[in-house]
Amino acid sequence: MRMELNTAWQGMDLVVLEHDHEIDRLHAQDIDRVILVCRGHGDTPGDLAFAIIETPTEHVVLPAESGIAGRVHFERQAFWAQRNCIYWVSEAQAALPRRLRPGLWILRRQRPGYMRLPRTELAPTLEQWPLEGPQTWEQRKWDRIVRSRLLAPLDQAPRLHRPPGR
Repeated sequence: MRMELNTAWQGMDLVVLEHDHEIDRLHAQDIDRVILVCRGHGDTPGDLAFAIIETPTEHVVLPAESGIAGRVHFERQAFWAQRNCIYWVSEAQAALPRRLRPGLWILRRQRPGYMRLPRTELAPTLEQWPLEGPQTWEQRKWDRIVRSRLLAPLDQAPRLHRPPGR
């Protein structure tokens, strides 16, 4: 049976639902960072492959089918702009360890399903990803518009986030 996963805001909590029953709850103030892994350039919410929400102690992985793109981008825009914690990475540069991609060898899915992991388990992998940001969807859209203009200034390249010491 296929998992029907959804996300929703309840007050200041991001709730994860399976078949309309709550299976997880993330307090908005506990969210340190949101990493959106996108196909291509990540120009539309449909480009989202999966999202990783980082809390002080854990990583919560949410598939695109959970509706997380809408929850992060279009709901609570002021909250996300104030938090300045949304980062972006291309799916091609965001390989997860094999043990986190279910399935048998050749049938193994590239995109993970919902999972909650200790932060220490996934942090070394995330440190290797070339993250862009922080920037909200709206900021990303306007940066893309500026870069696409003829004779756009060279300093308008995507903002890359590199871990300290790299």
